[in-house]
Amino acid sequence: MARLSQSLSARLYLIGWAIVSKLPERWARRLFSLIADTLWWHRGRGVRQLEANLARVLGPDATPDRVRRVSRLGMRSYLRYWLEVFRLQVVPADQIMSRTRMYGGLDQVALDYLAAGRGVIFALPHMGNYEQAAAWIIRRGAGSFTTVAERLESDRVYERFLKFREDLGMEVLPHTGASAFGQMARRLRQGHLVCLVSDRDLTAHGVEVEFFGEPARMANVPATLAVQTGAALMPVTLWFEGENWGVRVHPEVPDQPGASRQAKIAQMSQDVASAFEQGIREHPESWHMLQKVFTADLDPQRLARAKAASTPEVAGTA
Repeated sequence: MARLSQSLSARLYLIGWAIVSKLPERWARRLFSLIADTLWWHRGRGVRQLEANLARVLGPDATPDRVRRVSRLGMRSYLRYWLEVFRLQVVPADQIMSRTRMYGGLDQVALDYLAAGRGVIFALPHMGNYEQAAAWIIRRGAGSFTTVAERLESDRVYERFLKFREDLGMEVLPHTGASAFGQMARRLRQGHLVCLVSDRDLTAHGVEVEFFGEPARMANVPATLAVQTGAALMPVTLWFEGENWGVRVHPEVPDQPGASRQAKIAQMSQDVASAFEQGIREHPESWHMLQKVFTADLDPQRLARAKAASTPEVAGTA
């Protein structure tokens, strides 16, 4: 039955790419809003976890009704992400540029670093649409960049995603193993950009941070790469802003002079988490995190493995 379900999900993804891009945008948006609301009403495991995550974001004073309202918007955000992935191939480049709203102006600082030959690491949470943001930063002048991707259960869907991202201008590496880490380190030393979605620890080799007042486990790879290569580590938060996309590049995370390597990684990872917290608090409906992040939600055996782990792996995915 599980294999049948995986096969059906894979077919639906592929149908989405084949059909949704050909629908009128207004019809497609209505369809995906309907799917989002249907999933929300059924309260499956992903929706329940989203609400558990959002309860931390909204704080102890948030009523259950408030959490439910934001989770409904979160599911619409999540399905909008998928809709835009399926349609990105037909969105004109000038629309990607004109509908992106940049706040803070630090994107230019990152581009200046790259122009001067210094590598840059963008660390992102599961917010907004990072595929659209990738297309935008490439057109802004970053050129091709390197990222990693989680291997999906369906080879056909994984290969489709791989081609989709490579067509946008990304170099995509598998998310596990020292070879991917080494390749990213080389790219950074060559003065290139690396982008990692890193608000969840996939490999049990991440780091524990304080996140909305609770311990949470996140990928340590952005900070590890920054310490090892001297690249600029800059958190980025994304959100949906009406029909447009909001982007904020946060200030470079500072190194800790005189601290040990592990202390630097821990503090820089915490600084990244704090930047994520700021962006998510401002736009909670755009954080579509349907998986476990907070330590209290994690399986005790997985936690024990995480605490015992010492071998770095690539724990961020895009």
